[in-house]
Amino acid sequence: MTLTDEVYIHREPLGVVLVIGAWNYPFVLVMQPLIGAIAAGNAVVIKPSEISENTAKLLAELIPQYIDKDLYPVINGGVMETTELLKERFDHIFYTGSSQVGKIVMEAAAKHLTPVTLELGGKSPCYIDKDCNLDIACRRVAWGKYLNCGQTCIAPDYILCDQSIQNKVVENIKKTLKEFHGEDIKKSPDYERIANKHHFKRLVTLLEGQKIAYGGETDEATCFIAPTILTDVSPESKIMKEEIFGPLLPIVTIKSADEAIEFINQREKPLALYLFSNDKKLIKRMISETSSGGVTANDVIMHYTLPDLPFGGVGNSGMGNYHGRHSFETFSHRRSCLIKSLMMESVNKIRYPPNSQRKLDWAKFFFLKRFNKGRLGLIALALLGAILAAVIKVAYS
Repeated sequence: MTLTDEVYIHREPLGVVLVIGAWNYPFVLVMQPLIGAIAAGNAVVIKPSEISENTAKLLAELIPQYIDKDLYPVINGGVMETTELLKERFDHIFYTGSSQVGKIVMEAAAKHLTPVTLELGGKSPCYIDKDCNLDIACRRVAWGKYLNCGQTCIAPDYILCDQSIQNKVVENIKKTLKEFHGEDIKKSPDYERIANKHHFKRLVTLLEGQKIAYGGETDEATCFIAPTILTDVSPESKIMKEEIFGPLLPIVTIKSADEAIEFINQREKPLALYLFSNDKKLIKRMISETSSGGVTANDVIMHYTLPDLPFGGVGNSGMGNYHGRHSFETFSHRRSCLIKSLMMESVNKIRYPPNSQRKLDWAKFFFLKRFNKGRLGLIALALLGAILAAVIKVAYS
């Protein structure tokens, strides 16, 4: 390196990106990565989820009206169409969905060494400390859990709390749900339905053998499942083995924060961790002793809304991240650039043969920051200072 050299990072588009959207928030989970990929200069193949077919049709209709249909084509279809797309060579694949399908996407990408961003899911735990304001904590948990009928990847999946407050938690959530939706939740205009019959039946199966403290009503004809609270849930039960993705809230009782940490760490790394406590030391401890894609303390979901925070999973809940400038970074290649001058060739002579001990000493100084502090070393350092002073004088004269 000399004073005339230029060093910088050049961010360039990756090329052609495949964005595979999810059905639970079918518009935003396509548009957010799409905007980031466009901002970074990429062409994008857009594959909306076939489950949310009406939104998929709308995207296919609207997107060509505003951006180039050849650079940003919308491909609609089901599993067969997605499988065919994954056979093609892309420069990046961005997938939002289940961990099971995420593995299929990653396997297909590996054939072309294509990098992937996988926004998956998992069982996001919610620890409630017995010293906190249960009224506020339960209101926030109820909002995040039953938002979109529980079909949110970062919804609190289950509650961990002390046995002594379990009944209070149930009563506070029940009270909140009545505030939100009235006495007859089925008639509430603000309470959604399960996406389709397949997911409805899966959720009903998860209820089998559980102790229902509240809710539990279902209507297959309208895919309605009431907000449901389950108590004294066994960690070994079926509902604790898979992501719920619906309005069923299990409560698992534990005896201490230590047990909660152990419980969380015995399972796959979740997309989010939620904890409610007045003890900031405990909050920081739980953050440092567990792993998750993101954390919100004394609230739920809200870390997702902050564009300065990267959003993504870890381990089984995904890889890579996006949102805000992090989307731009995800869809860019950071290219290291060094532009040198053809002048000052004398500085480069230490790297050319024939080699000598003096050249080795200089190399150690430049590359390893080691310097011979003997008499000759001090003389060499003084000469180096004189040379640098002369170069600076010439460069700025």
